[in-house]
Amino acid sequence: MRYFSEYKDRKLARKILQLIEKESKRDWKIMEVCGGQAWTIINYGIDKLLSDKITLIHGPGCPVCITPIEIIDEVVAISQMKDVILCSYGDMLRVPGSEKDLLIAKSEGADVRIVYSSLDALRIAKENPSKKVVFFAIGFETTIPGNAMSLEIAEKENIDNFYLLVSQARIPPALELILSSSEIHGFLAPGHVCTIMGYQEYEDIASKYKVPIVVTGFEPVDLLEGIWILIKALESNEIKVFNQYKRSVKREGNLETKRIINKFFEVVDQNWRGLGIIPESGFCLKERYKKYDASKLLNVKINSKEQDLCISGLVLQGIKKPTECRAYKKLCTPLTPLGAPMVSSEGICSVYYNSGR
Repeated sequence: MRYFSEYKDRKLARKILQLIEKESKRDWKIMEVCGGQAWTIINYGIDKLLSDKITLIHGPGCPVCITPIEIIDEVVAISQMKDVILCSYGDMLRVPGSEKDLLIAKSEGADVRIVYSSLDALRIAKENPSKKVVFFAIGFETTIPGNAMSLEIAEKENIDNFYLLVSQARIPPALELILSSSEIHGFLAPGHVCTIMGYQEYEDIASKYKVPIVVTGFEPVDLLEGIWILIKALESNEIKVFNQYKRSVKREGNLETKRIINKFFEVVDQNWRGLGIIPESGFCLKERYKKYDASKLLNVKINSKEQDLCISGLVLQGIKKPTECRAYKKLCTPLTPLGAPMVSSEGICSVYYNSGR
């Protein structure tokens, strides 16, 4: 296919649905990992169009949702410090901390600015040399290349008032955690992450846990084709990684992008909101670049506490649906979120709410 609209073609979608129906002979549980994929599945009703034999389960694929509450409390505290400009993606402003979010901090006088990338924050640092400019560096492997690029520029141009508060996560270790405790038969892997990192790590997971994995895109036809490939593999017991998203993904990923990531960052254990600490599931600045670490600006101890009613951890693991939460649509709405999955447009609770589920 050559055009974007073709990935929403109704006739092609119906044809693939028929092929999936024909292939499905046993009951299968499939997890999509990316919040963008979940959005497409719910808003296009793909889960309702599939055979009753196929159950789609939503995984921890929203970076906003898995950012730990300790980091939210930390960034709120940093934003309220004197001479600090806090730069963040817009959806992070509503993520609830123990007592407040960044939007409340902004209403109380903090200089909080919405930006589209760390490069925007770096420009603000150049324009405000007397201020400490902190970029809230959250996300999966897709956002970390831009953060590494901003550090490369800051280093080259000797910009010494630019900092990152890093909360960068890696997808593969989270899949292992889920597979060790849940009955998932196959995965739809995130195409944008694999565009950066490749899918070699997923081959090890597929082999170790005996599950097929399909790297897919984000449009309806992408996901339907990915499900079809996965069902065929499950029915024939073919355990490997398949690449549906060939227009973007190579097995080895983007080598230049991985080089710049490895220059500034190293792999560490990471705390995921609602899931706990997952070994080797995050990135931190290498020792040589700790001068850019915003966490060193904060000298107070923070005691964080989650909302008791929020079951986001169970939702992010695919154990519970948003509709099984007592607070869903009652105490927890996009205007009054108790947990992070109700904030981002890709958070599964928000997706359910806004699609009328």
